[in-house]
Amino acid sequence: VQLQASGGGLVQPGGSLRLSCAASESIVMGWYRQAPGKQRDLVAAIGDGSRITYAESAKGRFTISRDNAKNTVYLQMNSLKTEDTAVYYCSADRVWFKVVGGLSDYWGQGTLVTVSS
Repeated sequence: VQLQASGGGLVQPGGSLRLSCAASESIVMGWYRQAPGKQRDLVAAIGDGSRITYAESAKGRFTISRDNAKNTVYLQMNSLKTEDTAVYYCSADRVWFKVVGGLSDYWGQGTLVTVSS
């Protein structure tokens, strides 16, 4: 499975960004992020059906969705904060618990999100 993430950039606090991750097939997908000096943490994950999960830090501000026709997952990020600054990674696997547990077999290259005034 090949993953291609895009959409990162520089945004001011309170702004929005949408990340995209295109996969070569439709499977469970998730977004992780890693800030400098910190571990990589789950942001959100989405399965084939309606199964979705969010990290507490993402609830109410971020929305994960997918377009199965395009095998693409999106992460809409609103009300961004400086603490959201990180490299965001797309991950994918055929098994739900592997994605949410950080054990995905497949990872994208990462896209940098910088929230700064």
